[in-house]
Amino acid sequence: MLAAMPASRHTSSGRPGQDEPLIRDRGDACPGALRLHRADDGFLARLRLPGGRLTDHQVEVLAAAAEELGDGGIGITSRGNAELRGLGDGCGAELAARLRRGGLLPSETHERVRNLVASPAAGLDGLGHGDVQLWVRELDGLLCATPRAAALSGRFLFVLDDGRGDVAGLGGDVTLLAAEGSAAGSAEGGAALIRCAGQTLRVSGADAPRAALAVALAFLDTAEAAGNGAWRVRELPEGYAPELAAALSAAGIAAKPVQDPQTPQAAPLAPGPLGADALHVLAPLGRLTAAQARALLPAAEVRLTPWRGVVLAEPTATPAELAAHGLVTAPDAPAVGVTACTGRPGCAKSLADVRAEAVRAPAGPLPVHFSGCERRCGHPHGTWVDVLATGATGTTGDGAYLVNGAPTPRTSLHEAIATARTTTR
Repeated sequence: MLAAMPASRHTSSGRPGQDEPLIRDRGDACPGALRLHRADDGFLARLRLPGGRLTDHQVEVLAAAAEELGDGGIGITSRGNAELRGLGDGCGAELAARLRRGGLLPSETHERVRNLVASPAAGLDGLGHGDVQLWVRELDGLLCATPRAAALSGRFLFVLDDGRGDVAGLGGDVTLLAAEGSAAGSAEGGAALIRCAGQTLRVSGADAPRAALAVALAFLDTAEAAGNGAWRVRELPEGYAPELAAALSAAGIAAKPVQDPQTPQAAPLAPGPLGADALHVLAPLGRLTAAQARALLPAAEVRLTPWRGVVLAEPTATPAELAAHGLVTAPDAPAVGVTACTGRPGCAKSLADVRAEAVRAPAGPLPVHFSGCERRCGHPHGTWVDVLATGATGTTGDGAYLVNGAPTPRTSLHEAIATARTTTR
């Protein structure tokens, strides 16, 4: 299966048939910084980081929290957010207090809806059409200042692409794309394309953040009218879609419907230098130890990426120094493109310790994702090799796998993955 998985159609009462409409009859239980999730290895906190941005001080806050309250690691999600695992009973208030002091909880009512993914190298490497991180800051402020926006699901996603196409294909509910010649986020000019529900409109760069908020609020109105409890735009039933032009007009934003240029999806940002003063490194299997997080510092800015890496602006550490701490700094390293879900023992649903298998994955040009169950949590977008534990053989449930749907015993797993990672279809 060399493709992204279809959208989940789970409901609280089971899985509907192929032609049945999705009905969400319960609230979104997506974890946050204040709403913790109980897992087999303790509680889990997920901290939204718009644009993945952190200061040196905030990195230290997370590293200390991981060491003193959790299992010592910081997970990086496929949205460039941070996760802390292994948190003990009763530590929620202490964690929240630390995050507040670190400036990581600007709005407790909106903390789960601050899902903003942006081109991580925007404004650093001279590529793209503008620094969409400026849009991120404005849109985040607008979200937190709008009470109605708190009703968005913790899964609703804003994507802000600087025109290079690196994040435009990450499945955003609302996507902003900097147009060619744009000065993204600047009041002096520039333009943006806003995409939602198969519609594309052109707005000024100065209006782009307000436009994204207006469209998200229009989605909430549409979801209420549909009555199916949709969390994401793709979950709206047939015949229901936000009316973008009307929503933008009501917000006082000039917009023109345009034909979507279908920006090609760029490859994930490779580890290595970005221009003269920035560097991208990957965290092995998306997990930073506290020591690795501290090794990134000091830097002018730290940005977590959707590819489970970190972009450092004006880093002081060299690639060699970071590699010595176990971070991935070269595009041809075997760990590039290898991801895995939590697996055993952290997740009760997992059939295998898939992370133990993932660290031995053979190198190849195609990404590969190891999943302990059919949910395939954290899988990449685009083309990827699917390695799924089935537990069909063996007493421990980790003896058999499917590799792109083909049954594969554990003894042949390495060879099958090596072949799949170099095969295109």
